[in-house]
Amino acid sequence: MSSRLSALGSGRLPARLPALAASAALLVAGLAGPAVAAPPVTATAATATATTVNLATNPGFEIPASSLADWGSVPGWRCSGGPAEAALTTAAPHSGGSALAVAPAGDESTGECVQTVSVRPGTTYTASAWVRGKFVFLGATGGTDRPTAPAWTESTNGGWQKLTTRFTAAPGATTVRLSVHGWYQQGPFAVDDVRVDGPAPAPATAAASVPTSDKVVFFTVDDGWQITPEAEQVIAANKLPITAFPLPMAAANNPDYFRRVTAAPGSSIQDHSVSHTDLTTLPLAEQQVEICDARDSLARLFGTAPTVFRPPYFAWNADTLQAAANCGMRTVLTADADFSWGASNVWHEGTLSPGDVVLMHWTDTLADDLRRALAAAEAAGLKPAGLASYLH
Repeated sequence: MSSRLSALGSGRLPARLPALAASAALLVAGLAGPAVAAPPVTATAATATATTVNLATNPGFEIPASSLADWGSVPGWRCSGGPAEAALTTAAPHSGGSALAVAPAGDESTGECVQTVSVRPGTTYTASAWVRGKFVFLGATGGTDRPTAPAWTESTNGGWQKLTTRFTAAPGATTVRLSVHGWYQQGPFAVDDVRVDGPAPAPATAAASVPTSDKVVFFTVDDGWQITPEAEQVIAANKLPITAFPLPMAAANNPDYFRRVTAAPGSSIQDHSVSHTDLTTLPLAEQQVEICDARDSLARLFGTAPTVFRPPYFAWNADTLQAAANCGMRTVLTADADFSWGASNVWHEGTLSPGDVVLMHWTDTLADDLRRALAAAEAAGLKPAGLASYLH
């Protein structure tokens, strides 16, 4: 056993643990200084007049996991120990019908659960959560303008206690890492009613094409359940920049394939939701889970977080634009041409035009669909180009 854990397990535990926990929590967060909340920072005039909302994803742990989500995941959250440590519980939540219950599985685990929260640069936010257990911590790191100590409690004495801390996003930051965790060898804890209160990011922009005078067109391919070597060969032979919108579970079935078909310069992998649900049938909070969880899964698989969201069935509303922004998406993109399943539909007058976005799908017809789209682009004097660099 390490010297740290030996000390925590010694007879000196009651006297030393508060100081050790506070110090080590700061080290885990990459911080230094006393375990007290940072002083409030005055927001800009624009921030002061913006509407304050809760930006946390699935803050009350009331949204069930999709059947197509990562097995055992807690919607909106990534827990270090996975389902072996963290799960939803209906036993005595702080409010509503459920809470998050975490039981660190070993001496080296704090049972940390995190989520990425999109924020406005240079803006002050208040983070809070109700917790139950011994030595539970709430903090925000990565993207703050200064080290911010986590809020923590030595014990909630069997009941629920509210933790609160404040942070200010750095001038160029658009996200922070929100975390809750326990402490080594201190047993299980519970979390409920998490909040990150402050102004929301501006809604994402809706688009069906890209405004450009360059003679380019953009090939986008959705879903990912039916991949073929023939489509990969066409992409490689023509060095096509492909913007892929795979569903996370489909991508996880064969991530190497998606890496290969997006290897050409300008290619990227973007967000298409977790379950391919018509998002207009869901409230904003559930739309946010669909988009954020897909973002997190794809970022974990491919190393880069998406910034473009394609709504399933091209169905979106004002809540979709805000939910997408809350998940770091800058654009909600549909298309203005469809070459899927043998089609050659251009949804405006004439042939393909500069900036057109062409829809296709990962199906057994994709190789032929790509050839047909490429021929249509060449006939119009256009070349396929990378989408993300033109949008952002």
